[in-house]
Amino acid sequence: MNDFTIKDLSLYKAGQQKIDWVAKWMKVLNRLADKYEKEGVFKGKKITMCIHLEAKTAYLASVIQRLGAEVWITSSNSMSTKDDVCAALAMNGIHVHAAHAADKKTYQTYLHSVVACNPHVVVDDGGDICELLHKEPEFAENLLGICEETTSGVQRLKEKEQNGTLKYPALAINDAQSKYLFDNRYGTGQSTWTAITHLTNMTIAGRVVVLVGYGWVGRGIAIKAAGLGAEVVVTEINPWKAMEARMDGFQVMTMEEAAKVGDFFVTATGENDVIRMEHILKMKNGAFLSNAGHFGYEISVPKLIKEAKSIVTVRENVEEITLSNNRKVYLLSKGDIINIAGGLGHPVEILDISFSLQLASIHHVLTSNYKGGKLHKVPIEIDEMIIREKMEVENIRIDKDIKGVLKR
Repeated sequence: MNDFTIKDLSLYKAGQQKIDWVAKWMKVLNRLADKYEKEGVFKGKKITMCIHLEAKTAYLASVIQRLGAEVWITSSNSMSTKDDVCAALAMNGIHVHAAHAADKKTYQTYLHSVVACNPHVVVDDGGDICELLHKEPEFAENLLGICEETTSGVQRLKEKEQNGTLKYPALAINDAQSKYLFDNRYGTGQSTWTAITHLTNMTIAGRVVVLVGYGWVGRGIAIKAAGLGAEVVVTEINPWKAMEARMDGFQVMTMEEAAKVGDFFVTATGENDVIRMEHILKMKNGAFLSNAGHFGYEISVPKLIKEAKSIVTVRENVEEITLSNNRKVYLLSKGDIINIAGGLGHPVEILDISFSLQLASIHHVLTSNYKGGKLHKVPIEIDEMIIREKMEVENIRIDKDIKGVLKR
C-alpha cells in the first residue's frame, strides 16, 4: 500500500478532474507512453520526483506509474503545490508527500520521505534532491541518474561538476532545445502574465513593465508583455543579453533607473536579491512586485517585511505593503514563483513537450549505463524525436534535411 502525507484526501475528486483534463491535451506524452508500455523498461523501477506539484506534473507521475514503475513524489516549491492534485495522486497509489505552504522543516521531511525508497532515477526541479543525495548518499545506492528539469538546478549541477563534487550521472533536461526554446520562453512567458492579470485584475497595456534578467525566461515574459501593450524595460548584468534586449526593441536601464519608472516588476534571473530595498523605496506608489524565477529569493522579501510599516492581504496572493516613505507596493504570491504559486503554471501543450522529453530521458537513463559524476546533454536523437512527435500531432510539415541528422 502506498504511503502519503497530504493535507486532505477528500479533495481527490477535484484533483482528478484537473488531471483528467490535462491528459486529453498531452498528446505527445500519451503516444510515447503507448510505445514504452510495450517495452516494459519501467517495470519494477523506483522513480523519485521533486517537481512543482500540479495537474500536469501529476499526469507525468501517473504515466510513469502506468508504465510499471513505483513513484514517490514531492513538490519542489510548497507554494506551487495543489492539495487537491496531491489527494488524487494518493488515491491512485502514488507515494505523495507534499502540502501547500509547508514550512522549510516540513519540506525537508518530505524530501527524505521520497528518497527513502532508494530510487533508480530522480526527476529533480531545482536541485534539492540532488543536494540531499550528496549529503546522504545512503539513499542513492540504486541511483542510475538524475534528470534535472530547470535552469537553476542545471546550474547547481554544473557548479558541482566544475568543482569536482558531482557524485552521480545527470542529464541536463533544461539545456535540450525541446525544453528551453518552448517551456522557458512560451510557457513561462504566457503563464506569468496569466497569473499576474488574474491576481491583480489590472490592465497591462500602457503600463511600464520592468523585467529583471533577459535569459530564455526573460525573453518570453518581455515578448508577452509587449504583446499586451506594455512598455518594456530590461535590466541586466550581462552585456550581450542587454544588447540583445535593446535590439529586440526594449529599453535597457540599470535597476536604480528602472525602479523609478516601473509599474510592474518581474524578476527572472535565478540570482539573490536582484530587487533590494534601495530599489523598492524608489518605486512609484502602487507598484507591483513579482518573481518568475524558480526560487523565491530574487526579491529581498525578508527585508521588505522587516522594514514595512504595515502589511495587509488585500486579495488572494496580493499583499499591500506600506513602506517607510508611506508609499505602497504590492507583493504577489509572497515573492514565490508567480506563474505556479499564483496561477496554473505553463500551458498544457507546452508541458506536453517538456514532459515527453522528461519521460524519454528517464527511459534513456534506465537503458543506458552511465557511471560517475558527470553532467550529460540529452542526446540529440531524443531531443529531435520529441519535437518531431509534436509536429506530427500538430500536423506540421517541413522539408527534409538532405545532410542527415540535425546538429546542435
